[in-house]
Amino acid sequence: MGEAPAFYIEELPEELPSGITLKSRSCEAAIDIGGKTYLIGGADESALSLGVRIFDKSTSQWINPTVLGTKPKTCKGLWAVSPGQDRVLIIRKGSQPDDGIWFLEVDTPYVREQEKLHGTKVVAWSKGMRGNTQKPIVISGPSGVGKGTLVNKLMEEFPSFFGFSVSHTTRAPRVMEKDGIHYHFTEKSVMERDIKDGKFLEYASVHGNLYGTSIEAVELVADEGKRCILDIDVQGARSVRASSIEAMFIFICPPSMEELERRLRARGTETEEQVLKRLRNAKSELEQGVSSGLFDHILYNDNLDDCYQRLKKLLGLDGNAGSAVQSLPLEINLPLKDSVYVGKNKIIICCGSSELKESHSLFALDVSSLNGGAPGRTRGLTIYQVDPCCEGLEVINKLS
Repeated sequence: MGEAPAFYIEELPEELPSGITLKSRSCEAAIDIGGKTYLIGGADESALSLGVRIFDKSTSQWINPTVLGTKPKTCKGLWAVSPGQDRVLIIRKGSQPDDGIWFLEVDTPYVREQEKLHGTKVVAWSKGMRGNTQKPIVISGPSGVGKGTLVNKLMEEFPSFFGFSVSHTTRAPRVMEKDGIHYHFTEKSVMERDIKDGKFLEYASVHGNLYGTSIEAVELVADEGKRCILDIDVQGARSVRASSIEAMFIFICPPSMEELERRLRARGTETEEQVLKRLRNAKSELEQGVSSGLFDHILYNDNLDDCYQRLKKLLGLDGNAGSAVQSLPLEINLPLKDSVYVGKNKIIICCGSSELKESHSLFALDVSSLNGGAPGRTRGLTIYQVDPCCEGLEVINKLS
């Protein structure tokens, strides 16, 4: 990578040798990407979160973009680094470990899609998360195939490993239903806006009410260290496949249509008309599920126990389930004086102490395996401590 001098924040030049701009002053940061200067920080209208303004060098005009996503709260100071031309990595000073790193997307596919919909310049916030989680599981199949029973067996045997997302709906709560537990109850105008902003994995209108699964609901399950299970129909699975979420898609098939009809009639809970309607829908879903290439795996539920064992093997649960997420207790406190090096896919931060001048720690941020992004989390960030006895070039060479 060549020689890599470290720059103290107070002495940072306009352009780093790597071609990346990095500035910091109080609670604002400015960074140049693609002929535009992004001014991040200060306060927005609520005075509670970080604002974003853009200076277009070609027109010498300021732009107030449409800002999507949950905005980071204001903080004691900011550092802005661009690991590429599509996003800015923000390090928040004085924040909690799980709220210290954010990404501002400025030219990702999601941002470009939203710009077409909004007809204006768009940027989007995404919280940075250390490590990775396992992919959500999408399980689909016709009514009566037994997918609900299979999912319940997984939840009973591995309660700390799997979790359900809480769906949104615009209908009124029923007796004993609690907001945030049974559903997220919301206004139709709010949900329609969030759908437009790409915040929903899948949604449908049922009897005039909207139902759907938000990306945030799936991310919250992952934040708990669990693997999210989505029990949805083929149409919903198709929507998830088209989203930014990477998932495992499993389709559950009956051994035959005759057996499916027998199971539906054995329930004894539906009229003849309802049974025939479910059978018509099942035939359509089977055709799409088996032949469309939408699903990664197809399981035939000819025997419930055997099918469950095959499902567990498919999910890697026939042995030790292991841990859902990588444990990373490392905490980084960004003091008043830091030195930062930006290299290819790595950011080196030397954290000094304002109280103990001789005390310092060296940290590396590896952004080579980032995945996800707005409107969800940006995962795959690796943070680790480096031997502080190593000096500039030696450290960079060691990490490259």
